[in-house]
Amino acid sequence: MNINHQNHHSKHDEGRKETVYTCPMHPEVVSAKPGMCPECGMQLIPGSAKARIQKQSKEYEHGTKGGFDKHAGHSTNIFKAKFWVSLILTIPIVAYSDIAKNFLQYRAPAFAGSDYLPFVLSSIVFFYGGWIFIASAYRELKARLPGMMTLIALAIFVAYFYSVSVTFFGARLGQGGETLYWELATLIVIMLLGHWLEMRAVSGAQSALKELSKLLPDTAEVVRGGKTETVALSELMKGDFVIVKPGGRIPADGIVRDGMSDLDESIATGESKPVPKKEGDLVIAGTTNGDGSLTITVAKIGDETFLAGVMRLVVEAQASKSRLQMLSDRAAFYLTVIAVATGGATLAVWLTFSDPAFAVSRMVAVLVIACPHALGLAIPLVASISTTKAARNGFLVRSRMALEAARNIDVVLFDKTGTLTKGEFGIDRIIPVAGGDEHSVLQYAASVNIHSEHPLAHAMVAEAKKRNIEIFTTRNFQRIPGKGVRGEVNGFEVFVGSVSLAQDRGAALPENVKTEIDTFARQGKTINIVIKNGTALGAIALADIIREESREAIKNLRGMGVTTAMITGDAEDVAGWVARELGIDEYFARVLPHEKSEKVKLLQKKNQRVAMVGDGVNDAPALMQADLGIAIGTGTNVAIESAGIILVRNDPRDIVKIIRLSKLTYAKMIQNLFWATGYNIIAIPLAAGVLASRGILLEPAVAAVFMSLSTVIVASNAVLLRRKKL
Repeated sequence: MNINHQNHHSKHDEGRKETVYTCPMHPEVVSAKPGMCPECGMQLIPGSAKARIQKQSKEYEHGTKGGFDKHAGHSTNIFKAKFWVSLILTIPIVAYSDIAKNFLQYRAPAFAGSDYLPFVLSSIVFFYGGWIFIASAYRELKARLPGMMTLIALAIFVAYFYSVSVTFFGARLGQGGETLYWELATLIVIMLLGHWLEMRAVSGAQSALKELSKLLPDTAEVVRGGKTETVALSELMKGDFVIVKPGGRIPADGIVRDGMSDLDESIATGESKPVPKKEGDLVIAGTTNGDGSLTITVAKIGDETFLAGVMRLVVEAQASKSRLQMLSDRAAFYLTVIAVATGGATLAVWLTFSDPAFAVSRMVAVLVIACPHALGLAIPLVASISTTKAARNGFLVRSRMALEAARNIDVVLFDKTGTLTKGEFGIDRIIPVAGGDEHSVLQYAASVNIHSEHPLAHAMVAEAKKRNIEIFTTRNFQRIPGKGVRGEVNGFEVFVGSVSLAQDRGAALPENVKTEIDTFARQGKTINIVIKNGTALGAIALADIIREESREAIKNLRGMGVTTAMITGDAEDVAGWVARELGIDEYFARVLPHEKSEKVKLLQKKNQRVAMVGDGVNDAPALMQADLGIAIGTGTNVAIESAGIILVRNDPRDIVKIIRLSKLTYAKMIQNLFWATGYNIIAIPLAAGVLASRGILLEPAVAAVFMSLSTVIVASNAVLLRRKKL
């Protein structure tokens, strides 16, 4: 009994562990209750289902994808606090320094021990404000990846211990009385300010995850045992009936069980117009309900939901690297090596021609000015913002390499069914026989077919309902295998089916109708004849419906200089008709699923860079073979592994947005690389003292200003990408 009781508590405790709330950006923040993260203000996410997302998000933000955490223990608030404390302490350090006496003509009041005040305060600034750089430098060196933190740490380490040696052992070592306390303190203050601004910018770039996490409500109203109760989101189970009131958020992916309303799905799919929902329709977690009340059957929870999939893909994209980012990483490494070598050479040269304080000051200035801070921020920040922008515009970037490749695409190869067309039948034309009209032809066809499950029957019934045509009661319904259906409508015997069925029933068609039917048949359209009491009432041509969005997409791609191609398993006539309707440049007909990748290779052999657009299932080999694979997600299917970019909605116009975003992103990256590295060509020689004979010098603090300024410029330039429209 005791054992069972103990096991019961153990299971209960495990259940309690699953209901904790954590922050996607700061996984170390854990709460037993819903609320906001104290670090970044994000809404806490319930349940352990988001653990992997949180881990990946932290890895991206802190740089652990490279094998070490270069920002371990760092946060915006930490740098903010250290900056203000260090700034306050730096004011008296500067007041009691030589620069205040020589340039500001200010002499601070002297008191017993005032000569040691700069040392005391600088030590506090060094260990409190500067130690964060030294700790980070240690991790860089331990990982054998010296970079920005290494240079900063080396600069402040040398400046501090040189100044301490002058303070206590200057006379014994034959050194002058000049220290670098004010340079050290101001350098640390400026570096802290730069990092604070950087982390604010980077934190702002995570807005995709922040906004997505805020979409989920904290609780859900569930009907259980005939009673309505409010439960935490983490307690939802598949099959639960959830009530969503007007204006409320959908708590989980599900199916509408009862009610009608319009949903705002813009944050999930990019669709700006409200989407009408009725019984049987799918709904997505995080979307906003309109004026109606809905009862939803929960179909997916936790990691299975669309929203979780989006968050996972955003994190994966932010954690991946583009070619330009890899280039900037290598450049940052080489710049570090150059800076250390130049700093050492600068120290050696000036020790020969000048006093030690001046030589050390020059070396510190070189190390600071060459810090690859802006270079390390130039590409990741742009990439992060572009990933956010993509998610807001209805497509998800799984790989930055894929987004980078989009700007150079020569041809877009579309899979026809489900991409350019809706993949479902629709009424293309109604051809009444002389004396009849479209209304009666469709009315009798729909009245009989309302009892059929065939896709053609569904298309006729849907069209009749769309036109508000009354559907008559049908008796003695009968299916005729391979040919059509039969029924009695208002006392009349009605047949609806193929041309061969009409021939079997002896229903003659006028020559002009036959000619028109033949034309439609050559275009791959399916023909159904409607026969009433042995007489042909008319014909209905049905076809896979071409998306209106496809026409606009093809037109816009042509305007961008990108050619288009189509691949389909349909016959030559069908493929040719669709290609002509849309203005597609090239098409491949009667292609089996396993042959699609060969067609991609065929285009690539013409030295064309190919983007393949498909549904990600039987198109997977072709998506993998293409230079850029674009999979179309169907509302909730976002974890398609074969593509680099996923369209959330079936809208080919979003491909134009992908190419535009790729070009904008690349342009911003190039601009940032210029700002991050270009100034070093002039700044490093000046910091080393090449023009010292002419009185032109860059002091360490001024060098820190320039370095921080380049970082701010890079961050500001990246943020401008948000304002660009696709």
